[in-house]
Amino acid sequence: MSSLAYTRFELLRTVRNRRFFILSLGFPLVLYFLIAGPQRHNHNLAGTGVFAPLYYMIGMVSFGTMSGMLSSGARIAAERAVGWNRQLRISPLSTRAYLRAKVLTAYMMALLTIAVLYICGTALGVSLPAGEWLHMTVLILICLIPFAALGIAIGHMLTPDSIGPAVGGGVALLAFLGGTWFPISPNSGFLYEVAQILPSYWLVEASRVVLTGHAWPTKAWVVLAAWTLVFALLAQRAYRRDTGRV
Repeated sequence: MSSLAYTRFELLRTVRNRRFFILSLGFPLVLYFLIAGPQRHNHNLAGTGVFAPLYYMIGMVSFGTMSGMLSSGARIAAERAVGWNRQLRISPLSTRAYLRAKVLTAYMMALLTIAVLYICGTALGVSLPAGEWLHMTVLILICLIPFAALGIAIGHMLTPDSIGPAVGGGVALLAFLGGTWFPISPNSGFLYEVAQILPSYWLVEASRVVLTGHAWPTKAWVVLAAWTLVFALLAQRAYRRDTGRV
């Protein structure tokens, strides 16, 4: 099986899984209207100076895209359980092509989530110049890199029975600590200090950087690079340990 053929297979399989597809896109969408809808006229959310529908649009984008990226781990765990990845390892498909297909599929789901929530945001009054939409999207996609590595790691570490609660609980915790549900400011004390060392915080902060016109802070790049390295090494170790059992 060629790299291109396998990537195409992964993308089609994800799209054809209607239950997963609808839930992955529908849950953040419903939450967005429930939370942002009643605040559609609030142009200064919690004193941040950010339009509430815009803030929660990015918040739900972070929640939905984190779930989408980590869902690759659920597919890997399911494939391990039925022996599918064992069959792939004895095929001409390289390890790099296998993992690349997983990451590309996760990014496809993330892009769909972003597109749907952007449309919902405009329906509630979010309006930005084209350049700011693009800048914000690029920052979001960069912030998702460590989550792509984490998805691969947990997919090779956990079983299908345990990965669902792990992903759900992990995303909920990262969303809370990252400021998905409410702004985290310096006045938040210890919570603010913790949030700044998490990739989920900078994922939510993507909108504020665009709006303020400030450069993406060096601390953000350091945090994202550090977590990407940690999760990539963890994924590499988990993959080697898993394949060593075969």
